[in-house]
Amino acid sequence: MGVTNGGKTTLAKNLQKHLPNCSVISQDDFFKPESEIETDKNGFLQYDVLEALNMEKMMSTISCWMESARRSVVSTDRESAEEIPILIIEGFLLFNYKPLDTIWNRSYFLTIPYEECKRRRSTRVYEPPDSPGYFDGHVWPMYLKHRQEMQDITWEVVYLDGTKSEEDLFLQVYEDLIQELAKQKCKYCANKVEGRGETARKIVHYI
Repeated sequence: MGVTNGGKTTLAKNLQKHLPNCSVISQDDFFKPESEIETDKNGFLQYDVLEALNMEKMMSTISCWMESARRSVVSTDRESAEEIPILIIEGFLLFNYKPLDTIWNRSYFLTIPYEECKRRRSTRVYEPPDSPGYFDGHVWPMYLKHRQEMQDITWEVVYLDGTKSEEDLFLQVYEDLIQELAKQKCKYCANKVEGRGETARKIVHYI
């Protein structure tokens, strides 16, 4: 998760290329149509709020992936890290949706300063396009509001500096996930030895 234009999608795609058996679900794919987006008193479309997203549909997509992951692990006896399904969930507003709280193994948050964020935003083309004053009147205030709400999070969040190079960010997260994969593999093998019949292990991380 992280600030708009912080590099979330780029990082997720780079990780997917290098991690085995890896899938990506992007929150941006679940925006409601423009006709269903509310406007505030200034006429700004309220895209940077949970109400602008079909989160029920996103949860259904995640649940389908998890069920498929369980079946794939049950169908194989090979005890390798490559057989552990990995799901990367990336988006700008995930910490604030309570139904997601219990599924994470690793979580990351990309940050960039206000000026850099505004500069990057100005280079992007959106549909509908940003109206004059939209960044300062809606996007950044909503980011600060949601960031403030993160103070109630009870699990570990790794904060990433979005001004670093794509390669540096990739290496930092990739190495961390490889360590997590090794832990998951050990748990999986231990459960098989003990005969507990556990059906699946997952690694889910969001940025």
